[in-house]
Amino acid sequence: MVAILTRYKIVIEYMGRDFAGWQRQVDVPSIQQAIETAIERFYGQKVSVHSAGRTDAGVHARGQVAHFDLEKLSKPMNEFAILRAINAHLRPNPISIIDVKIVEDDFHSRFNAVNKLYQYRVVNRAGFLAIDRGLVWHIGKPLNIEAMRRGASYLLGKHDFTTFRDSECQAQSPIKTLDRLDIISQDYDGCGGKEVIFETEGKSFLHHQVRNMVGTLSLVGLGKWKPEDVKTALQAKDRTKGGPTAPADGLYLMRVDY
Repeated sequence: MVAILTRYKIVIEYMGRDFAGWQRQVDVPSIQQAIETAIERFYGQKVSVHSAGRTDAGVHARGQVAHFDLEKLSKPMNEFAILRAINAHLRPNPISIIDVKIVEDDFHSRFNAVNKLYQYRVVNRAGFLAIDRGLVWHIGKPLNIEAMRRGASYLLGKHDFTTFRDSECQAQSPIKTLDRLDIISQDYDGCGGKEVIFETEGKSFLHHQVRNMVGTLSLVGLGKWKPEDVKTALQAKDRTKGGPTAPADGLYLMRVDY
């Protein structure tokens, strides 16, 4: 007898600093493993949870999306009951299921995604961080926001992003389209400190692309590069010609669109 399966789409919020990333790995904690274990504990079924994107170690999410299939039980559970049950078994992990929906059998969290929004948070002030440590990148020297915005403009559109691609990236092509890269500066502490938020959107990204773009733009903000140097680095199609990889601490997957 063939089991009848129901496919569920979930939206997940998590703090990534205690995990080795999304993907299940041997002998290290992962987001995927924690969720799969939680579902098995309350539902009694082993499941595979498939995400919209495999975030790296230390990367956070406010709107990660994933899906999984469950066999029907004699006592059905509605979506809200499943949300509460998974969360009950996730505690005390810093992972929360914030939405559950039944979807069509052909829905796929990764392959059906049409847009992703990432934020990268930087705190720009001299004083060290007492509260947001591990949740942002702290840069102590002043950043020139307008210069970084001019540098970021060269990255918009469809390009070969090899310069901003990690050496272990498994994407078949370095060609990606960056639809938006905004740099927002706002008050952080009321004492002159600024929070600088890099917001970027596109259908998909290369491994470390966002962190490498932010690291490169930080050189512009610190006056070590001119804005035009970002264009030169992009055209070089050579990772060694780009800036440093920004720490994982500041990166958040905010939303996935379908």
